[in-house]
Amino acid sequence: MTADLALVILAVPDLPASRAFYDRAFGWTATVETPVYVEYTLPGGMRVGLYEREGFGRNTGAVPERIPDGALAPVELYVAVDDVGATLERVLAAGGRLLDPAAERDWGDVVAYAADPDGTVLALARLGAA
Repeated sequence: MTADLALVILAVPDLPASRAFYDRAFGWTATVETPVYVEYTLPGGMRVGLYEREGFGRNTGAVPERIPDGALAPVELYVAVDDVGATLERVLAAGGRLLDPAAERDWGDVVAYAADPDGTVLALARLGAA
């Protein structure tokens, strides 16, 4: 049996705003676009989708709870980057908020933590920096 993770979907309250954030923060190119869903295919084949909350709810039978402003979602996207500082600047300029500045972590990566405007935690990591 194989079980490869191929796609992560975030249920978002405002699809155009979330898309604008991810376009500006990471420069990813959308490969799927519908009125309620946008999907990015990243280098290496991993995909990230942004799904308007009510549309997401039609698939699951329940609309996910909205994360209150200023709160954090119980999910983290661990994004491997070449330049943590430059990526963090882009994330913040796009409307993200700083959670923890870049530092070498116990597991050997240099990581800065930020949150997107919807509260999703973004770990911006230079892998194997130690």
